[in-house]
Amino acid sequence: MQDIKVGLIGFGTVGQGLAETLHSQENRLTKRTGMKIGIKTIADTRARALPAHLEHIHLTQDARDILADPEIDIVVELIGGMEPAKTFLLEAIAAGKHVVTANKALLAQTGSEIFRKAAEKGVAVGFEASVGGGIPVIKALREGLVANRILAISGIMNGTANYILSRMTDEGIPFAEVLAEAQKLGFAEADPSYDVDGIDTAHKLAILMSMAYGIHITNREISTEGIRNIEPVDIEMAREFGFRIKLLAISRNHGEHVEARVHPTMVPGDKLLASINGAYNAIQFKGDCVGDILLCGLGAGKMPTGSAVAADVVDIARDIACNSVGRVPPLSYQLSQFAPRRITGMDELFGPYYFRFTVKDEPGVLASIAGVLSAQGISIASVIQKGRRGQEAAVPLVILTHAARESDVEQALTRIGKLDAVLAPVVKIRILEQEQ
Repeated sequence: MQDIKVGLIGFGTVGQGLAETLHSQENRLTKRTGMKIGIKTIADTRARALPAHLEHIHLTQDARDILADPEIDIVVELIGGMEPAKTFLLEAIAAGKHVVTANKALLAQTGSEIFRKAAEKGVAVGFEASVGGGIPVIKALREGLVANRILAISGIMNGTANYILSRMTDEGIPFAEVLAEAQKLGFAEADPSYDVDGIDTAHKLAILMSMAYGIHITNREISTEGIRNIEPVDIEMAREFGFRIKLLAISRNHGEHVEARVHPTMVPGDKLLASINGAYNAIQFKGDCVGDILLCGLGAGKMPTGSAVAADVVDIARDIACNSVGRVPPLSYQLSQFAPRRITGMDELFGPYYFRFTVKDEPGVLASIAGVLSAQGISIASVIQKGRRGQEAAVPLVILTHAARESDVEQALTRIGKLDAVLAPVVKIRILEQEQ
């Protein structure tokens, strides 16, 4: 029986999940693969001891004990961040070892170098856990949808942001309060910027776009907005109009150019994405053959993510056993077939919008705002104006528009923001349209 030895760099939450998975499922994996797959060495600068059931594994504080070990077939990097993670991966590749990572930030920013080096060396790169936690989204896109031209990608790709928006929607709690609770419960980091500002979602979208379209794209090329400015009044207005607000990643394939954006979006209540709540993720692909495919599940967590990493390890082990490493390109396309594609400018977008204006409660305000919108060719679909409460001088005025071009919207909102009756910056949220 072939013995596949794994070296694990990083014994945090996901590293522990991988170790637990490979240990608890050892017999099942042997029955399914005909091989013994196990961790030989764990490297972690903070770990001083392993749980009793893992004491057979060698523990070290030096990752190079793994990189220099000729017996180790697969190196798994689960420390996150840019460095030393990138160096460890490149050194493992240079040593002829296959690698697995869950590091979406690293792949989104420098993945092209890692995949190129791996191809030159003839080793595999697994990264299932980098997008969607326990959801097998990478394998679905790379293999299950290989015969499709991907027309669109959309989805909820950050469980922390979705948890916050779900609590705001269902319980009417302000953003700051929900965020503080999420941090206490461990759903959000002490510095939540990557989650609530959309950066983590942009990392994941960049990876999916690379695979879907055969392009090199980094998160820096993706227009990104977070959820910090969403207030309970926006949640309330969304409900009145039959929407739920979600932080979505959206990409549409227009041929010579592709959309790439992350932002809060009003999702019609009858769409499946609107019903994805809590810490769950949901990722939707539209293929020219299969139509819409929605994958949903836990997007983070010790065991779901550990399961995804284990799936990569098993895939690579099977390829080693059959001497077929490289049979399936990690990014779906052959690297030689990658080609540049223009990223659609945000000013070119065309769709409906939600605007919330904070205005003086006086006659003529709606007419002034409507006049500016009309002059820019923006048609109003619905209006809600709340009356004054108590001694407040400012009231919310909410307008939904028919489809309009973003460049026209921006010009209109700039003009409206200069009106004396408008007392605060305008809140703009895009509305999700049905794909054509």
